[in-house]
Amino acid sequence: MLNPDSLAQLKGLKSQMEAEKERAEAVIKGTQSRYGFAVLDDGREVFIPPDEMLKAFPDDRVWICIRPSGENKTIADIEKLIDSPLGDFSGRCVRKGNALFVQPDLPQLKRWLFIPPHARNGVREGDYVRCAILRHPIRDGKPQAKILQVLGNDDTPGIENLYCIAKYRLAPAWSTPAMKDMEKQLAECRPLAIERRRDLTDLEFVSIDAAKTQDIDDALYADISSDGWTLYIAIADPTAWIPAGSSLQQDIAARSTSVYFHGDVLPMLPEQMAQDTCALSEGNDRAALVCKVAVSDSGDVGNFEFIEATVRSRAKLSYFAVDRYLNGNGDDLMSHATPLEALYQVYRALRARRDADELVMEDRREFRWILNDRKQIESIEPHDKLLSQKLVEECMIAANRCAARFLAERDASGPFVIHPGFRADRIDECRKFLALHAPEAAELDPVSREGYRDIMRHLAGSANSLPLRAMINRLLTRAELSTKAGLHMGMALECYTNCTSPLRKYVDFLVHLQIKAALHGGEPNLVTREQLAALKERLANVRAATQEAERWLASKYLARQALAQPAGFSGRIIHVNSSGFSVRLVNCGLEGFVDLRKDPEKFSYDKWTASLTSTTRRFQLEQVVELDYTGADADNNYQALFRLRPGSGLKPPRATAEE
Repeated sequence: MLNPDSLAQLKGLKSQMEAEKERAEAVIKGTQSRYGFAVLDDGREVFIPPDEMLKAFPDDRVWICIRPSGENKTIADIEKLIDSPLGDFSGRCVRKGNALFVQPDLPQLKRWLFIPPHARNGVREGDYVRCAILRHPIRDGKPQAKILQVLGNDDTPGIENLYCIAKYRLAPAWSTPAMKDMEKQLAECRPLAIERRRDLTDLEFVSIDAAKTQDIDDALYADISSDGWTLYIAIADPTAWIPAGSSLQQDIAARSTSVYFHGDVLPMLPEQMAQDTCALSEGNDRAALVCKVAVSDSGDVGNFEFIEATVRSRAKLSYFAVDRYLNGNGDDLMSHATPLEALYQVYRALRARRDADELVMEDRREFRWILNDRKQIESIEPHDKLLSQKLVEECMIAANRCAARFLAERDASGPFVIHPGFRADRIDECRKFLALHAPEAAELDPVSREGYRDIMRHLAGSANSLPLRAMINRLLTRAELSTKAGLHMGMALECYTNCTSPLRKYVDFLVHLQIKAALHGGEPNLVTREQLAALKERLANVRAATQEAERWLASKYLARQALAQPAGFSGRIIHVNSSGFSVRLVNCGLEGFVDLRKDPEKFSYDKWTASLTSTTRRFQLEQVVELDYTGADADNNYQALFRLRPGSGLKPPRATAEE
């Protein structure tokens, strides 16, 4: 037995240890390993050992005890759960012995979660699922999950799309309040009866779109004028049917865009509206917002007005049929010769002016995926942009320019699409790049519209052996949405927005609301920065979903092709960094990455030449290399991975002294 002095010493030691402990609220931060960190409200991060991490999930808010662990270090013990924000999530069912688990598809949660028999909902090993937490691990470190929905397995047609829709929480169905709003509007709303709506049904509008398109959101007509043409761009007017602040508009805003997967579409508007009531379908009187713009013989976009109108499309023409007509390969559209010939002349003038004074994006070869009955890629076919597509695109750009000018002149709160050009923190690097590779352009101002335009033109037309235009891309910003008008450097325009696809894009829908607010004598201040920030986040989520589904589909196609063509693939280098380079396959346009970090040779990265060089090999932008497909990185949105074939990228042998 301990004597009284020893007991007192022990009590004192225990009291001292307790005094050295600290208790606080913290948020759990996971890692790729089994350990984690507790992030306190004051910014401190405290190490959580693996055994304690079993008791919580990343992002949980918990009560922790911080205690010393020797050598002036501290660790955190998790004592109590305060809040766990982990809701439903996606994953895949895996088996260990007789037990079934779900493998979560979450970046910081790699542990398997047990699915008890009563919560399996018919799931089988290999199924892709939506699930939720059934039992939190705070007590004993043993979490459980329940299956909410079985999405399918690898044999389910379109599983890539189904899974990504669930993973990124895209909405496949409409809410009941939104459907009630739509039914009420379709029954009661009469937008064509509004007195201010102008009757333009006498104009011979035609729509030009893909043959299968049903949500037709634009139609075109052009008249010859004394000094050029009058171009009419009729745009579907869904805002005439959708009340502001309604559940229907809220659902549309939440979707933000029509989502186009290969083989599946999630429309932004209910199909009854997008494909019928609002679509500018052939032979039907439809509500439209019409941009009437004067185009001079020299291609200047002159005076314009926006008109709330009623229009009637005379025909729905396919891109292919119009292209044949414009190229003199068919006369089946002679009945529409008058509007088509005028539109073609307008296109030539607009395009010539943009070529001369602004920046036109270079046409890049496109590829069309042909899917089989199982929604897998059967083949990939190259195709070039048709003349008819360029014609429509040029007319849409003219309307978008007018919309931006209309909003800017009225000090509207956007939305504008701005492109700042070079990153502000890379201007000095840009000047150094020009001095090194294009001294003739080094004195141009990279932050002015004219200077940026002339720099890009010079680099694109340079006789330098290096692909200068592609090399400078790493210094550029991305286009963004703004409540203030600003330069669009990518097109060398003073201001720009998008207004021609309100059935498919919420940005365009908002532009229509702003234009109509001004037309009705109100203030076009309906858009806020917070709205655009939320819209940007939603659009980024959609891009991530479609990219992952596309890469997943592509990985299966590449795996089959790799077996069928043992000679490998040819790819063009499209981006270089210190780790390796990205490639685009020459014959199908699919992209992937070559990781050189584990290569036996050491490579040196030179940002000024966008190249990687070793003792025997050299790789730079636009170079064609020979590749083998090695698989896809499922943890990185199924990015395709390639390795170099022997002999690819070898430097030419040095000439001997005698030679």
